[in-house]
Amino acid sequence: MEVSVSAAESQPTLWTSLAEAIRGSHQDYTSGSLNRAIFLLAVPMVLEMVLESLFAVVDVFWVGRLGANAVATVGLTESMLSLVFAVAMGLSLSTTAMVARRIGEKDSTGAAVAAVQAIALGLMVSIVIGAPCLVLAPRLLRWMGSSCEIVASAAVTPGFVWAAAALC
Repeated sequence: MEVSVSAAESQPTLWTSLAEAIRGSHQDYTSGSLNRAIFLLAVPMVLEMVLESLFAVVDVFWVGRLGANAVATVGLTESMLSLVFAVAMGLSLSTTAMVARRIGEKDSTGAAVAAVQAIALGLMVSIVIGAPCLVLAPRLLRWMGSSCEIVASAAVTPGFVWAAAALC
């Protein structure tokens, strides 16, 4: 005797798919429903963007207790951080496309090679962006229009203090 399963019973509910997207699981996105695959991939990205926005709000909440100059510093550095995030997201999206293509081709070795190369590229880009920003931090704040008081309140390292003093 055959038991037939209707399409409605085999389809996971929205809440089941949401829980699975948050929990994470190993999926073969090349087979099955395209809409469900897009949903499972989109939920973590949307959550990341929401939490990124929340990061800035929480940052200002805690720093707000230190005074107006500290909040101004956070505001200025958040805009710089957004530029760095844009570069990082561009690299991560291209990595996702390359790895997804290899996975779709069932070439897990090629996907691993692409992922390792992307990690190496990410490290190189972070050094290329991070080193000058570390050295030029006070000057970057001044170029963004901050006052000498804001630059001085942002001083967190002895090198930064000397550079901030030389600029103002």
